[in-house]
Amino acid sequence: MISRIQELVAIVPAAGIGARMGAEIPKQYLMLNHQPILAHTLDVLLAHPRITQVIIALNPEDNYFAKLVQAAHPKLMTVIGGKERADSVLSALKAAPSDAWALVHDAARPCLSALDIDKLIVACETDVGAEQGAILAMPVRDTMKRSGEGGAIQETVCRENLWHALTPQLFPVQSLKHNLNDALAADVAITDEASAMEWAGGRPLLVSGRFDNIKVTHPDDLQLAALFLQAAASDLISNTGEK
Repeated sequence: MISRIQELVAIVPAAGIGARMGAEIPKQYLMLNHQPILAHTLDVLLAHPRITQVIIALNPEDNYFAKLVQAAHPKLMTVIGGKERADSVLSALKAAPSDAWALVHDAARPCLSALDIDKLIVACETDVGAEQGAILAMPVRDTMKRSGEGGAIQETVCRENLWHALTPQLFPVQSLKHNLNDALAADVAITDEASAMEWAGGRPLLVSGRFDNIKVTHPDDLQLAALFLQAAASDLISNTGEK
């Protein structure tokens, strides 16, 4: 059977400064298990056999990326990102082939599994997925509270059918570019790629992803990501029978 996704381009918005980390350098360049966070992220994307190109959107004043080993990879190209995430994604989409699909992934999610990428691709090669696209997500497990005045609990929110949106998120380049462009022109708050597709009337599929696909946002996340990466490396060694 011929695949519905003939060309798959990964897009990584990496123009942010990561102020919440309280670090002197952008969070994607903080060291994690002997290399920067972004390097781990790129390793997974560049190694995936279905991904033909990785486009990374950088801050125009970025002085760190060129020092990465991955920067010289033949599958990788860079573009200038924008002030907001949506601006950076749109900049990368303009450099992507119009008939490709865009796999958009956060720069600071270094624990992405190749198997989760596979699951997302499979979902988008179904009839519904080919029309609507799909995102990795995880069902909400904890009791959800909405805060009110002064930080007190206002109400308990039913967690049924609630999901945490993750990345990657996978959509056709042409439709994502069109919807992002129109949403930004309409001054719509776009928090992820799915929100632009939803604003245009789409209903992307939710694909259950791994719990360890965390986003490094706060300092404590670095330790957790390090543990997840070590566990993944141990599993790989065990499965391949290496010593």
